[in-house]
Amino acid sequence: MATTKHRFQAQRVSVDLRHHLNAHSKARHPSPLKDIIKFMGCDGMVSLAGGLPHPSLFPFQSAIIQTYPYDKNLSTPEVEKIGNELLITEDESSQQLLSLSKALQYGSGTGDQSLRGWAREFTNTVFKPACSDFEILLNCGNTDGWNKIVRMLCEPGDFILVEQYTYPSAQALWIPMGCVGVPIKSDGQGMSPEDLDSVLASWEEARPGVKRPHLLYLVPVGSNPTGLTMDGDRREKFMTSASNMVCLENSGALAKIELILNTDIIICEDDPYSFLQFPAYIHGGEAALNPTTPQEYLDSLVPSFLKCDTQGRVIRLDTFSKTLAPGNRLGYFVANPLFTERLLRATEVETQSPSGWSQVIAMSLLGKWGMMGYVEWLSNLRGQYFLRRNWMCDSIALNFTLVPATSRSIPGAAGLVVFSKDDESLTTPLFSFIPPTAGMFIWARFYYSGSSRFRVLQADETCVDPEAVFETEIWAEMAKALVLLTPGSYYEPWQGKEKTTTKSRGGETGIGFFRLAYSLVTKEEMELGMERMAAVLEKVFKGEPNVL
Repeated sequence: MATTKHRFQAQRVSVDLRHHLNAHSKARHPSPLKDIIKFMGCDGMVSLAGGLPHPSLFPFQSAIIQTYPYDKNLSTPEVEKIGNELLITEDESSQQLLSLSKALQYGSGTGDQSLRGWAREFTNTVFKPACSDFEILLNCGNTDGWNKIVRMLCEPGDFILVEQYTYPSAQALWIPMGCVGVPIKSDGQGMSPEDLDSVLASWEEARPGVKRPHLLYLVPVGSNPTGLTMDGDRREKFMTSASNMVCLENSGALAKIELILNTDIIICEDDPYSFLQFPAYIHGGEAALNPTTPQEYLDSLVPSFLKCDTQGRVIRLDTFSKTLAPGNRLGYFVANPLFTERLLRATEVETQSPSGWSQVIAMSLLGKWGMMGYVEWLSNLRGQYFLRRNWMCDSIALNFTLVPATSRSIPGAAGLVVFSKDDESLTTPLFSFIPPTAGMFIWARFYYSGSSRFRVLQADETCVDPEAVFETEIWAEMAKALVLLTPGSYYEPWQGKEKTTTKSRGGETGIGFFRLAYSLVTKEEMELGMERMAAVLEKVFKGEPNVL
């Protein structure tokens, strides 16, 4: 998964991108009450200005939190009793990085300075941004972060470039604004450069008089829902061309970034699964990852877009949701100073900074572990998701027959093709999937045409969308059998009210998708779930065609 050595010799500063701000964001003014807080910390200042409650009146004196040590063996249920206690007090004169008195008080909206400092050092160490003037601003997780980005950059009715299948909550917030998604096709490594090239090159012809999109949203590692990861070589070519501002050839990934420059696009890199990257699946392969040093682990990760962004076009969303806990509602923006200042103006009057409890707990833990301790925790954590990915793939192999897609002539199939155990001649493929190398999901491509029930729906002239009806029927049968999958239709980009059926969207006939998550259940539960899933598919593909 390691990429080629980066070729930039010196850091740069961001270019002026203020023309991307929408009218609402341009009209924002600093909150005067937030602005004055910074003066309260001046030595000798007697503040009669702020209506802040006195910290001595907070009922919280201290908190003791039991945590894992960073090198905890996550494969065992036992909790080590040494080195896993955090003591957080209200005493600001102690050696703790953030006290309760400060964490639970009103703040400026940027978030705690020590936590932002940690995030900046971590970003420099791990992602090595090409632009030296990047800034850190805390937020309440990536959902909050993306909401603020959209409301900073998008006008009502804008078109937004998204992956072929995209996270539903990411678009649910801009649908009421009248915005429309522009899906870009994917291959086994994520968003297709060729399709983006085609969409942007033909924009004026296909949509005369319509404003060109200027915001691209993607989850480049372990994408939700597809599980795809844009590899290092593609990403390096993608962003190196952008930073050099040179068109070396008019095809593939290089043409893609030339178009980004020509159409003046901002990239939102939503990367919650960045640290959950692991080797490719091999049936019957290693049961666990071999131990690595923290640096070896970091070297194995695909680089962030920040590494090659010499213009400040990338807004990166980082979060602790998948590495510590989602209930913390704690993450941060990494972006150029123009964008972080405008995002701060929104934060001051919308959410303010994240919960003080979340900040003080996270800062205390990260301070105790140290940066390389946290990296070791991440390395151990990805080992657990490596195991869970393997368990899921092995469970599929246990209950079905798997063959490489390269051995069959099945349009659109990639990775592994799945057949019923009873289908000895391998005549009716049920679904195919690419074993993910990051994240939490398997994206299963179903071949509905092999079902007599689907063919009945297809022949029914009153059935407007046979694929949608059959998807609902499969899902209902699965739920009845006590195995829950997420329908693929949830992840279809919203392209307007006139494109809500498979046919109107230009979707594939007889094809559907379901997302399977391996993050939450145990190995035994996966095996049971796959056993139930196999029984349901046997019924819907070989049962009575008119009734399920």
